[in-house]
Amino acid sequence: MENDQVVELVHFSEEQHSTTLDGFELPEEQARFTALPKEILSVTEGQYRIVIASNGVPVGFFMLHATDRVKAYSDNHNAMLLTALSIDHKQQRQGYAKKAMLALSGFVMKEFPSCDEVVLVVNHKNTPALQLYWTAGFADTGERRMGPIGEQFIMKLCLNNL
Repeated sequence: MENDQVVELVHFSEEQHSTTLDGFELPEEQARFTALPKEILSVTEGQYRIVIASNGVPVGFFMLHATDRVKAYSDNHNAMLLTALSIDHKQQRQGYAKKAMLALSGFVMKEFPSCDEVVLVVNHKNTPALQLYWTAGFADTGERRMGPIGEQFIMKLCLNNL
């Protein structure tokens, strides 16, 4: 059930977001497909922690990468890789992930103007995530990789940076 809450994407702030993000929980069937924010301890250059906030309160999290890791999934030098998307278990089923992914294009174009594509990898068994990404405009590239728990689809979102 979706609500009318405003959802915004913001850069991670240690003082504003750490306590709430450290309390995030996921059921085991979801946790096997992603990483909790507290598991991402260090960030290197080119990695960006992004918080999904509703009325200023963190409800979700993901990472954007502009590192050599992107090259494994795209030949586009202007692409970024999205990883570790999660919505806190207590906040799920309220439309936050959908609103966040629909806002992704505008956020990336504003914050990372040289980026014109976002790529991600999703396990073929993770049906809710596949549905979410398709709804948000990601396209299946047709490429497949074997990950730690099975086949993964590579998907991309082309941004209109004109």
